[in-house]
Amino acid sequence: MRVTRALLAVTGVAAVLALAGCDSGDAAAKVPQTATGSLESLAAEAKCRPDIQTDADEIRQAICKNADGKFVLATFATDRGQREWINDAKDYGGYYLVGRKWVAVGDDGVVKALRGRLGGDVEIGADHHHAHGG
Repeated sequence: MRVTRALLAVTGVAAVLALAGCDSGDAAAKVPQTATGSLESLAAEAKCRPDIQTDADEIRQAICKNADGKFVLATFATDRGQREWINDAKDYGGYYLVGRKWVAVGDDGVVKALRGRLGGDVEIGADHHHAHGG
């Protein structure tokens, strides 16, 4: 059951990354202290209304859209669950803003803008441009 939920979560990330495209916009700003809290409180900080896709004990995940673009916002019950999810999702490429028991996933410009609101650390997924044979 846990593997199925993880696959659903990663599939959601892959879909958002496909919709988001690649952007290298620079939203350099002072990084605030890393936000904490529920998915709803993080979404409020990010100025988006979350469209909840997964509401389980281990993970809550929503698709969000704000003035900066579209992204996935997920919260986790455990640090280990979060790290396993990120490690699996990074195979799909993309940009990950990582906080304590939460992650936001989107294109480069969106993640940089979110970092200005939520704090956190940026992690970059696999470079998938070379994997498509072109």
